[in-house]
Amino acid sequence: MNLNIDFMKWRKLALGLSLFFIIISISSLFLKQLNYGLDFTGGSLVELHYPEQVEVGYIRSTLSEAGYQGAQVVHFGSRQDILIKLAGSERDTLGAEIIQVLQQETNNSIELRRIEYVGPQVGSELRDDGGLAMLLALGLMMLYIAFRFQSRFAGAAVLALIHDVIIVLGIFSLFQLDFDLTVLAALLAVIGYSLNDTIVVSDRIRENLRSQRGSGTTELINLSLNQMLSRTLITSLTTLLVLMSLYIFGGELIKNFSLSLIFGVIVGTYSSIYVASSILITMGLTSEHLIIEKKENENIDDLP
Repeated sequence: MNLNIDFMKWRKLALGLSLFFIIISISSLFLKQLNYGLDFTGGSLVELHYPEQVEVGYIRSTLSEAGYQGAQVVHFGSRQDILIKLAGSERDTLGAEIIQVLQQETNNSIELRRIEYVGPQVGSELRDDGGLAMLLALGLMMLYIAFRFQSRFAGAAVLALIHDVIIVLGIFSLFQLDFDLTVLAALLAVIGYSLNDTIVVSDRIRENLRSQRGSGTTELINLSLNQMLSRTLITSLTTLLVLMSLYIFGGELIKNFSLSLIFGVIVGTYSSIYVASSILITMGLTSEHLIIEKKENENIDDLP
């Protein structure tokens, strides 16, 4: 079935909406900042096992009354396993101290499964290296698209990627979700997913601009988006189904990882349809820009 949706009719509204969310995200990142996990801030992680189910709210309040302020307590795999995160705590006896505090409130024996410590210096290095990895990925992708397509396509794709990353970071900052290394890895995956979607759409736009030179750019972009819409939606929906399953059944360790990917897929699908395509129009892309490149290649081929 051939669709004929006028996507570009709403491009100014879409760009305005994107600008609004970017402003909100950047404001939140400056004012509230990210809620960095122990991977970045440094601290201790303690895993406990109870012989029966236990509520995290009860453990959290018990630790708070004992002086362990700001302890993050979550279930880990089952309702009998508990994961406790304490920022800035580095003591060999920490696990025994926590068990002693919690043991006073129950007659059951509590088993210490593991205790790990991440220093703040290591966390700072991980944060800096992770940010550098994202910038390097964006730069290399921009070079690839400029070489593979055209400079305007490269600029539009990278701006769309920056749009996606800022909004996902803004969501984590606004709702103070735990930002750790798994979320950073998810952001890099979002960049790859969004770029793949944008390249597929851009390739169809380029082909239509070359084959239908008499039509306007806006009309051909609408045509390209309609031609690729079913592929884009099927890819996004199937990916979201997998990520929703991971979020619901995957446990606490990958919950924020899957959540960041869910946000990234939704925002990335939107940006590949509206943001990247709208930026191409704003940059003044026309079929002549691609015709010139084609003629140059033909002249090279004609040389003896």
